[in-house]
Amino acid sequence: MSQKKGEIVVGLDIGTTKICCIVGEIRPEGIDVIGIGTHPSRGLRKGVVINIEATVASIRRAVEEAELMAGAEISAVYAGIAGGHIRGFNSQGVVAVKDKEVKQGDIERVLDAARAINIPQDREILHVLPQEYIIDEQDGIREPLGMSGVRLEAKVHIVTAAVSSAQNIVKCCGKTGLNVADIVLEPLASAEATLADEEKELGVALVDIGGGTTDVAIFSAGAIQHTSVIPLGGNHLTNDIAVGLRTPMHEAEKIKVKFGSAQGSSVDKDDTIEVPSVGGRAPRVLSRRILCEIIEPRVEELFQLVHREVQKAGQEDLLASGVVLTGGTTNLHGMPELAEEVLGLPVRRGLPRGIGGLTDVVKSPQHATAVGLLLYGARQGAQGARTSFSADAASIKERFLGWVRELF
Repeated sequence: MSQKKGEIVVGLDIGTTKICCIVGEIRPEGIDVIGIGTHPSRGLRKGVVINIEATVASIRRAVEEAELMAGAEISAVYAGIAGGHIRGFNSQGVVAVKDKEVKQGDIERVLDAARAINIPQDREILHVLPQEYIIDEQDGIREPLGMSGVRLEAKVHIVTAAVSSAQNIVKCCGKTGLNVADIVLEPLASAEATLADEEKELGVALVDIGGGTTDVAIFSAGAIQHTSVIPLGGNHLTNDIAVGLRTPMHEAEKIKVKFGSAQGSSVDKDDTIEVPSVGGRAPRVLSRRILCEIIEPRVEELFQLVHREVQKAGQEDLLASGVVLTGGTTNLHGMPELAEEVLGLPVRRGLPRGIGGLTDVVKSPQHATAVGLLLYGARQGAQGARTSFSADAASIKERFLGWVRELF
């Protein structure tokens, strides 16, 4: 290629059911998707790596496919992390402003003060996300730089993860020859790809239903208020179908995708499906209603858990924009309708937005996380070391060097 290509950013979504690698090229007008590779994921359970070799093989295949399509070599990626071990909580820090005017150093110090909390040895901080700054009792400040005052306070949302899980992701990428530029919480990435700024202002809950986990991120007043990961997902539905209809897992998955519905009432009672049996027995013909009777209670239970998360965050009355569903499992028929019923809020399906290039390839809920990782990476790159996240950037470097030291 003779023409100089723009800078490349890569998002790698290491999921329970699939590994998805999306390559984006940064252009003056935005990001163009120039390559995508997906491969079934073997080696993860509920979002956590349980088999390094299998995960490495799957990552390699997805990355090779994306490299071929993009015509570029991939060396660094932004990787997603999820799993039941993720904990998010709010914290705050206070510092005295040195020269009566808030400088970059003061912002870094106040974020450091907010993150100076006691966390167990086996956990580490993934993100420190500023929610708002308060200067001398004046609250609601988003960008405190250059403001006058003597006392600066920061309210932040801190996300922690199990050190071992994060290390295993870095290890798997390292074995495929990839450098991990950063590890990003998956619901944050999905939010980056699917939510509009005005939704975050008004209050919105993002529910990303993947294969092994359901990730929840709640925003209001333009800032993240709550994050959590529920270790339930589409695979549990598939499992229930396999047990309930006595059919192999891969057939149960096909049946779920093709005939499944989260709303039994919308299915014609005369509809039938052919169900392959296990162990060479003849296939059986069953009513499609039976399938829905297996799926519906499970999905309802999932949304009840989501509802509990929203209540736990104390955000129930603040979600004026309602709920956005994304993730592969939300392609299931009747999902938004059932969610509206259980949550009592308006619900829409979220598709990745804010990208150009091969949009038709990635315009579906199952690619939201990978596209989000791409957008997150591009934004971090653009921000470089100039904004209030720079405190994080230095610590990210430290963290990775720390991990690398421990690995070798």
